[in-house]
Amino acid sequence: MSLTIRLQIASTHLNFGLRTPINRRNTQNSIALKTPIYHSNSLIRSLSIKRTCNKGGFGMSVKSSLIDPDGGSLVDLVVKESERDLKTREAESIPKVKLTKIDLEWVHVLSEGWASPLKGFMREDEYLQSLHFNCLRMKDGSIVNMSLPIVLAIDDYVKASIGESPDVALVAPDGDLVGVLRSIEIFMHNKEERIARTWGTTAPGLPYVEEVITPAGNWLIGGDLEVLKPIKYNDGLDNYRLSPQQLRKEFDRRQADAVFAFQLRNPVHNGHALLMNDTRKSLLEIGYKNPILLLHPLGGFTKADDVPLDVRMEQHSKVLEDGILDPETTIVAIFPSPMHYAGPTEVQWHAKARINAGANFYIVGRDPAGMGHPTERRDLYNPDHGKKVLSMAPGLEKLNILPFRVAAYDTVAKKMAFFDPSRAKDFLFISGTKMRTYAKTGENPPDGFMCLGGWKVLANYYATLQTEEAKQPVLST
Repeated sequence: MSLTIRLQIASTHLNFGLRTPINRRNTQNSIALKTPIYHSNSLIRSLSIKRTCNKGGFGMSVKSSLIDPDGGSLVDLVVKESERDLKTREAESIPKVKLTKIDLEWVHVLSEGWASPLKGFMREDEYLQSLHFNCLRMKDGSIVNMSLPIVLAIDDYVKASIGESPDVALVAPDGDLVGVLRSIEIFMHNKEERIARTWGTTAPGLPYVEEVITPAGNWLIGGDLEVLKPIKYNDGLDNYRLSPQQLRKEFDRRQADAVFAFQLRNPVHNGHALLMNDTRKSLLEIGYKNPILLLHPLGGFTKADDVPLDVRMEQHSKVLEDGILDPETTIVAIFPSPMHYAGPTEVQWHAKARINAGANFYIVGRDPAGMGHPTERRDLYNPDHGKKVLSMAPGLEKLNILPFRVAAYDTVAKKMAFFDPSRAKDFLFISGTKMRTYAKTGENPPDGFMCLGGWKVLANYYATLQTEEAKQPVLST
């Protein structure tokens, strides 16, 4: 998939249909927050603006500069420190379920409230709603988006070992006790149905399917989760793993009146930065005083040919060091979720999780969460369907979707710029494949494509990777 930012809106700037700042308090159709998350009343704003795009665009309603988490409050599944010893002793005495590395990433996601209001691995009724409706109906009749099933698989042997126990302990890959799953429910894991409804295909070669689902057991176990202590990876990056609660406190500390989230699993080039800086400028133009960017790279499972997390985080830090993004108005944090590459289905999960983190604007690009078809030479999903689905998805109405604009390398200005169709021949589109070729061959991209410090990080990574690949023994046939 190309790293080039693709055209999704026709206007020259992000245009919310406004020319002058807005008095949010006096807006006629303002929407009041029922349960403000922030303690500082001066940060609570309400705003409702109808935006009319140019021909080919779509309407957007800006609801509020602060946003409630799904279900009204953040879920926190980590037990109190005063109860930890007691809960640990209890966990030692009940049947055990061994987690994979990716299972542990989902425990992390659940424990911090990214999936609020979900309080554990899904039971069957939650699973079926998620799988077939992409949302959950709450007891009060309201709907929250939940497009990806968050489930835990077990095999026949583990199922038999659990017996009639109402609770099970969860054990990390390294053998440490992680938590307890209470009031459990065990039900069939129909893999084919899950794969077909999540990805829209059962073609071989889907990364998450091959890594997680195919080798998994034929049963799913759900229940209420208690996590014994915060999940840490001890990889030098834990300081970037801010929970939704920590992010909301940081937005409060910085006195943010809008938060716009940008997810990526690739290095940041200057086209990305152009888009993010232009988004902030546009939010300022419609009356926001301090919009904050949440640069939020995905930190869970990714496919083998994606740039590793540690390299990406080093590259992102160079982008801030080199002044391409402003550290005063940017927060870089890791989103702990595993990656499915499930296109329009998965992008709803990405957006929903950012609601829980406190973002009320979400930037979406071409083919979000997509990939190439595993057996055919084409995209697996229609590149435009992600943004269209987000604009219609049940449970995401309070989130404001900001589609990408196209940016490419302007060979005249010698920098990344928004694409101008009237002089299309002046623009160079640098794909991810082309960027990797530059790095592997030691060739530099055009000046202005990426900050120098960030490019050096990538070039060093690919050079090291090439050296390691050259050392691999060649198997004779």
